[in-house]
Parts: sequence; structure tokens; C-alpha cells
Amino acid sequence: MKFLLTLVICSGVAGECMPGYEWPKRFDGMYDCLQFGYVESSKKLEEIGKIEVDRYLMHIKFYCQPIQET
Repeated sequence: MKFLLTLVICSGVAGECMPGYEWPKRFDGMYDCLQFGYVESSKKLEEIGKIEVDRYLMHIKFYCQPIQET
């Protein structure tokens, strides 16, 4: 079984989230998917920057979902 990582960027000010981004890489386990999700979320927050994150109350959610490979 593989795992699909989906990142979702949200704004607390707007009260909505952007459509989720499905990471192209599939992960062999939940642990690897979660570790990668935390690292990539942190990188994305740094890319957006403190000023924008604070101004728009931005946050990033992510999901690791099991998928069946065909």
C-alpha cells in the first residue's frame, strides 16, 4: 500500500482554503508521508513569509491517505 500526500493552504481571514495539492511522489508508509508533510509544510510557510502568514492567518493542513496501486 502506498500513501498520497495532499497539502492544503488556508487563510483564517478569508475563512477558506485553496484546492489541495496532491504531491506527485507516493510514499511507502504513513510515517514517511507524515515526515515529508511536516517538512514541506514548514518550507512552504517560510516561502510565504512571516508577514503574509500573520496578516492573513495562513496555515497549512496536510493529509496522508492510503491508496491502492493499480
